[in-house]
Amino acid sequence: MTVPLRKNVRFQLLWIGGAVSALGTELSRLATPLLVLALTGSPGLAGVVAGARTAAFLAVQIPAGVWIDRWDRRRTLVTAQGLQAAVAALLAALILTDQVQVWHFVALAVLDGLCTAFIGPVQDTAIRGIVPPEQLHGAYAQEESRTHAAGLAGPPLGGLLYGLGRAVPFVAETFALLAATLFYALAKVPRRPGTAGDAADEDGGDGGERRGMGREALAALAWLWRRAGLREATGVVMVLNLLGGASMIPLIVLVGERGGDARVTGTVLAGFGIGGLAGALLSGRISRLMPPGRIVLAVVTVFGVSLAATALPWGMWWPMVPLVFITLSTPSLNVVLNVVIARLVPESMLGRMGAVLSMGGMGLKPLGPVLGGALAAALGGAGALLVLGGLLCLTAGVAALSPELRRFTGEPVPAA
Repeated sequence: MTVPLRKNVRFQLLWIGGAVSALGTELSRLATPLLVLALTGSPGLAGVVAGARTAAFLAVQIPAGVWIDRWDRRRTLVTAQGLQAAVAALLAALILTDQVQVWHFVALAVLDGLCTAFIGPVQDTAIRGIVPPEQLHGAYAQEESRTHAAGLAGPPLGGLLYGLGRAVPFVAETFALLAATLFYALAKVPRRPGTAGDAADEDGGDGGERRGMGREALAALAWLWRRAGLREATGVVMVLNLLGGASMIPLIVLVGERGGDARVTGTVLAGFGIGGLAGALLSGRISRLMPPGRIVLAVVTVFGVSLAATALPWGMWWPMVPLVFITLSTPSLNVVLNVVIARLVPESMLGRMGAVLSMGGMGLKPLGPVLGGALAAALGGAGALLVLGGLLCLTAGVAALSPELRRFTGEPVPAA
């Protein structure tokens, strides 16, 4: 008899660890650009710091996926999370001693990105190892609720803590990441991928023979390329992440231009969490209304229109309203695509495939904060957000011309 998901102790410990880690990360996600802006007065430099983290993440993402399929996954998860806690502790110490400089932010952001490149894929592979196939949708919906709950609580709490002292949110992040390390250790995720049933698939998997890193990564790329619809969805998500990632600094600048302080900025950005948490709860119903391909098109359209709407001149609190609508729509897309991957990808390729899809989805994301900072410096917060929203709407229109994307259902089909 299958144990209900709520009684699956290993999954719940894994989920709690991810929730605590996500909350800690959200605390510094707002505090970091606020502190860089306070130190330098430059939105562009704030964007460089955020972009450095994402660039490091992407640089090691593919090798990390290969290594995750080879290494002890439990040890990898605990070690990577522990190192991330150490990075946060070092940054907090530099701020407390009033020795922090911009290059410290950049260097430690790079180290944080390297750790994240391992943590995310191991979490994804662990879910498939400890959750039965029929409960995957519920598990990924719960994962989405975790992410958006952190997005809801993190920014206002980060703004509040930053108001108490510049180092306070970074100290809190350190303790949160240490707690996450403990929960991950207690979850006892599966150590290694299984090999049964993975032998000699059409994509070159051999179920046990270890090949070079390049060949293993190429096998995952070939798997993705042969899946019509999924490859198009990956391309659209790349653009979505670029332009969506570019919106954070213009949003912070916009609220500041309208007179908002750190607490107001944090509360406004909590709109992401409010919409995301509600969207995660509704993701099951939404995903049954439309196939994945059409959900991609709908999400990009809603994101673009809502982002442009934040620029309406209705005061410093107004942007919170369209931000709710942005993330109200995105969880259903994340849940559906995660379930598609978990069901279709061979177990021995999960780490690599997760890395490839993450790389595809985030390949342009390092440019996002830099682009957003440059647009905000040139056009102001409102002008930058109008440009970004318009580009997203254009992306949705072009993507709608693809028949492969419109027909994409996520069901197993012969390779194209």
